[in-house]
Amino acid sequence: MPIRIPPALKKNDLIAMVGPSGYIELKRTKDCVKTLQAWGYQVFVDQDTVGADSGNYFAGSDAIRAGHLQLALDNPAVKAILCARGGYGMSRIIDQLDFKAFKKSPKWVIGYSDITLLHLHLNSKVKVASLHAPMAAAFMSDQDTSYLSYLHKALKGNLSNYKFAPHPANRTGKVTGELIGGNLCLLAHSVGSVSEPDLKGKILFIEDVGEHFYTIDRYLWQLKRAGWLHKIAALLVGDFSSTKDTTRPFGKTMTEIIMDAIPSDLPVAFDIPVGHQSANIALKCGARHTLHIGKGAVTLKEQK
Repeated sequence: MPIRIPPALKKNDLIAMVGPSGYIELKRTKDCVKTLQAWGYQVFVDQDTVGADSGNYFAGSDAIRAGHLQLALDNPAVKAILCARGGYGMSRIIDQLDFKAFKKSPKWVIGYSDITLLHLHLNSKVKVASLHAPMAAAFMSDQDTSYLSYLHKALKGNLSNYKFAPHPANRTGKVTGELIGGNLCLLAHSVGSVSEPDLKGKILFIEDVGEHFYTIDRYLWQLKRAGWLHKIAALLVGDFSSTKDTTRPFGKTMTEIIMDAIPSDLPVAFDIPVGHQSANIALKCGARHTLHIGKGAVTLKEQK
């Protein structure tokens, strides 16, 4: 079954902001609401999961988070769902979600980090594309908000067309396939679950934050042992923010860790602006793209 692309948003369409994972303060969402309204959209903030103090790490109990995300998935008036924050919690609720109504009337689901698991599930099981893109805190006025324009373009229905600078460790190649990926920890976490995708012929992108070198190595070897890295057509390496070493050094750089795990003939491109940083472009997970890794530039173009 081919992947369905949700329709573009129109002026005055409704975006629902829901907290399916970790807690976020309501004040950290204010600039996001203002920006989305300035783009011409109506915004509903689900204050039972956004800004509601559950007394613990989560944006509410599992039942509340799943129930309110379900309401947004089912509501035909909602044309896009912006996940307020990642963190942790999606894996606790994803098996409670029902996508029957969503399949009949798909809409963009937006987020990254912990939301990676939802992207994988939507792309592989529900067969609907989704947006790996900035969440609420990225809209705050003290942040570099220039990369939000890519999310705006995606919501308006523009086809993605990116050009990136070359990297000395890149391996050249040209492939066309569905784009899939996200947070490396969550990708490894999906292995063996109902949300695990079929990676054959896919263009995989990865990023992560706050991990030790050895845990990144562990995640990659988990994907390698699960057959992922021999099935994909190409690899895009995003930002690995705040990477840490152990007291006794791991002994390899990030580039060396990645090159050691992937097949020797796999096309790969480094320094893609995606991850836990301001430079975080919008990527349409599940949509077909043509990736060309050349010596002078890297291009990633969405196909109609």
